[in-house]
Amino acid sequence: MKRVAILISGGGSNMIALAQSMTGDHPARPVLVASNDPQAGGLAKARSMGIETAAVDHRPFKGDRAAFEAALLEPILAAQPDILCLAGFMRVLTPAFVQRFEGRMLNIHPSLLPKYPGLHTHRRAIEAGDAEAGCTVHEVTAVLDDGPILGQSRVPVLTDDTPDTLAQRVLAEEHKLYPACLREFAAR
Repeated sequence: MKRVAILISGGGSNMIALAQSMTGDHPARPVLVASNDPQAGGLAKARSMGIETAAVDHRPFKGDRAAFEAALLEPILAAQPDILCLAGFMRVLTPAFVQRFEGRMLNIHPSLLPKYPGLHTHRRAIEAGDAEAGCTVHEVTAVLDDGPILGQSRVPVLTDDTPDTLAQRVLAEEHKLYPACLREFAAR
């Protein structure tokens, strides 16, 4: 049984989808939900699901990413995860952190990578006149929103879409795609 740690920054909807999927014959179980924001709504949700939580506020580190990551590593390493899932974790990780989990760290990104790495993906898709948008699960590498693609899900961009309406449809797909990709990845 693979041990999964999930990193979040907000409400944790993808974390919930992942955690709820890890039951029955699933080859993995959630062992930790950690956040860079002690007020992240997903932490209380994880605790209510019986998952251990940890929070390391990034703000006191004031740009010292290595020191923040060293503090974040303490609860992660204590949980002994086999797989690390980024689920709305809004901090860019250093190459040294990524390298430590190379080949066993996943991320979900709200675009059809390699299109639109980074932020504001839905606005960028609409402004470009794209016919479709979607989400991508990929292995994390030192290059932001890069790395081997494990799966994608597509939705049409509608003529009256706003970034918010498109984001809602993409998020519904994320909640299906990420658990499916994690199951396949954990079964390797």
